[in-house]
Amino acid sequence: PVLDTEDAWVSVEGPVSIVELALEQKRIHYPLVEHQFVLCTVLYAIMRLSLKGVKPLSLFDSKGKNAFFKDLTSIQLLPSGDMDPNILSVRQQFLLKVVSAAVQTLCSSQKDKEVSEEEYFPFEKGKNWPTLAADLAQYLQISEDLVRRHYVCELYSYGMDHLGEE
Repeated sequence: PVLDTEDAWVSVEGPVSIVELALEQKRIHYPLVEHQFVLCTVLYAIMRLSLKGVKPLSLFDSKGKNAFFKDLTSIQLLPSGDMDPNILSVRQQFLLKVVSAAVQTLCSSQKDKEVSEEEYFPFEKGKNWPTLAADLAQYLQISEDLVRRHYVCELYSYGMDHLGEE
């Protein structure tokens, strides 16, 4: 972009303006940022829902693992559409664990009538973990319907039929 400046500002001495610094920055490779976002979401879900025995890097193939340690401005080879069935299976099991843990947490917090969902997850007002898992399924090449069906089954199994019907 072309930035017009007034004559009075041209002769000013001092540090470089923040606009000029921003324009000099290299452009980021957005798919690589999305890839990093998926990893951050996976790590946050593992931490927040106390999932045990999950190895986050096992959800990615070798190209995906290598892309995590590159500069965000570099053009990296990211995983293609063809994915190893073993990795897809691990991803599917992970998403189903997230949904199960979220429903179990919701059910246990509702049994304790004193604790509301907002108090149990104080910084996550409005955070819907099963919906997040369904959104994450798109990035991980897993069927969203599979995740949603598992969510409904979990709701029914915990006796939350009114939510399962919705």
